[in-house]
Amino acid sequence: MDSSVFFCTFARYYATIVITMKNIAFIVNPISGTKTKNRLAKLIRELLDPVQFSPTVVVTEYAGHATQLAQQFAAQDYYAVVAVGGDGTVNEVASGLIGTNTALGIIPNGSGNGFARHLDISTRMNRAIEMLNSSEPIFVDGMVNDQPFFSTCGVGFDAVVAQDFSNSERGIKGYIQSIIKDIFQYKPETYKLQGENVDLTTTAFLINFANASQWGYDAYIAPKASIQDGWLDVVIASDFPLVAAPGLALCLFTKIIDETLHLNTLRTKEVTLTRPTEGVAHIDGTPIMMPAELHVKIVEDGLKVLVKKRF
Repeated sequence: MDSSVFFCTFARYYATIVITMKNIAFIVNPISGTKTKNRLAKLIRELLDPVQFSPTVVVTEYAGHATQLAQQFAAQDYYAVVAVGGDGTVNEVASGLIGTNTALGIIPNGSGNGFARHLDISTRMNRAIEMLNSSEPIFVDGMVNDQPFFSTCGVGFDAVVAQDFSNSERGIKGYIQSIIKDIFQYKPETYKLQGENVDLTTTAFLINFANASQWGYDAYIAPKASIQDGWLDVVIASDFPLVAAPGLALCLFTKIIDETLHLNTLRTKEVTLTRPTEGVAHIDGTPIMMPAELHVKIVEDGLKVLVKKRF
């Protein structure tokens, strides 16, 4: 081959690489979950396609830091920002990406990983990284209740469990211990719900606002929920005898909880919940004290997320 032809061919190939190279940031929560993240940098070097991506890895230092970092990367027009952690970390990163052209990626490394499981993203770090090489962005609904949530938000029993779990041993063992402790102590409350297609007052064991289907651990609180349908699934669990608890738990893991007599699901785009007093709620599994009145609405196509390429 003539040297000038070779040079031109190489130049075109190099230009193509430069033009298509995508900046991608990995935001790591060092304290989430129970799995080590020491291998992350090595796995990124080995498994992330160097022709497609130019990676940056940063570690969070305090609560809310992931949101700030995500906003900075979005302002620099990064192709994607990948949350490495649990649902709380995903929430923080996604909160900084709402309404931007930067996509959210997820390497699930927390305890529950409900949002990642809903998106069928592997909880094995190597497979989640490999998936990024053949991923595509889709738009999903973002949720807002003064602060965003993307999987589930709730009041009642699940919020109390989330609060106890945040101070207990991480992982499924700690989660089960929190459930057993709280189920014998928790007293249902009376709630008022008003909004589009909703106007009722009820005493409930829990009320969950579901954008995605899972709490995590493959427990499906809203099996038919979709993150792309523009609707919010409001799951209302009535008070029930303790002897029914094992059966209801089984229904969570077999995706038929919505078929039980103790649970009703309503669909709306916007709703206001009023309870007797302020108290704990959970946002994507993270407990937070919130006022007696909660206003929840859906933001359609509010977030771009990387998922496995469909075709």
